[in-house]
Amino acid sequence: MRNKWYWAFKHIFFGPALRVWNRPWSEGMERIPESGPAILASSHQAVMDSFYFPLLCPRQITFLAKSEYFTTPGFVGGLQKWFFSSVGQVPIDRVDKNASDAMLTSAQRIMNRGDLFGIYPEGTRSPDGRIYKGRTGMARIALTTGEKVIPVAMINSRKANPIGTWIPRPARVGVRVGEPIDPLAWAAERGLDPEDHDTAREFTDYVMKELAQLTGQPYVDVYASDVKASLQAGHGYPAGAELGS
Repeated sequence: MRNKWYWAFKHIFFGPALRVWNRPWSEGMERIPESGPAILASSHQAVMDSFYFPLLCPRQITFLAKSEYFTTPGFVGGLQKWFFSSVGQVPIDRVDKNASDAMLTSAQRIMNRGDLFGIYPEGTRSPDGRIYKGRTGMARIALTTGEKVIPVAMINSRKANPIGTWIPRPARVGVRVGEPIDPLAWAAERGLDPEDHDTAREFTDYVMKELAQLTGQPYVDVYASDVKASLQAGHGYPAGAELGS
């Protein structure tokens, strides 16, 4: 499905400037199928990951975006809502008790159209550039639909768009695409039940470690959201997530 605003932002409004300013490069983009559905599981370093990756991907990607982008009041909130709505992104309330089911339903609808479904398994941006423990929503979607998961590593996007900044810095950004993973074949090879929650946990951990290898960053077996909460409360890094550990 082609969205005219998505095309315009990519080829007219933002894309040309970002290509000059950040000189983005890609590796392994041919691993993304030319047609048909797939799950693109990306590391998450910066807000502008959702600009750089679509800029380099030859096909349109539909991401699930946090609901705050659609509900924040004021001028900036209205601008965010207009942008994310106009390019076809789908809101998801991450704290809603039914968020997991809503995510699965939305993902199935997107892929039933034959489109690419993009998701950040960490659930939030990395606080320091490392790869953090993933949420199992991505795995649940993959094991339910049987669609292949393609790991995508964002390189240097955090340097170009540090947390709290709006204007990108002139750091060179890269996107490295890994080998597609067939979730049902992966489970079968290990004698695991695709419908078991433990299988979703194991598959998530496997994909996150693949992302760590692709990025060259350490893997941290702690949720990034827990680290952020601890840092904001002034408690420092929680056990198991200390820098240098």
